[in-house]
Amino acid sequence: MPSVNMRQLRDTRRLKAWLRAGKTVDLRERDRVIARIVPQKQNEPLCQWPDFETFAREIIGDRILPGADLLIEERGRY
Repeated sequence: MPSVNMRQLRDTRRLKAWLRAGKTVDLRERDRVIARIVPQKQNEPLCQWPDFETFAREIIGDRILPGADLLIEERGRY
């Protein structure tokens, strides 16, 4: 288990790397452990996205919108 003292605690890059790797870090003062920094578990997905394709089919149906054709015609002028 990695350990850091109070002075080394300023180096947050190394501490963050250990925590991202899932390691518990001991915080020491001289030779005594005064705290343990434990990484947070992230088993849960951050969020679930709605099914946009189903929503679009409910709203639009099977129609094909002519937006791309209009855009090509408009740009053809230039």
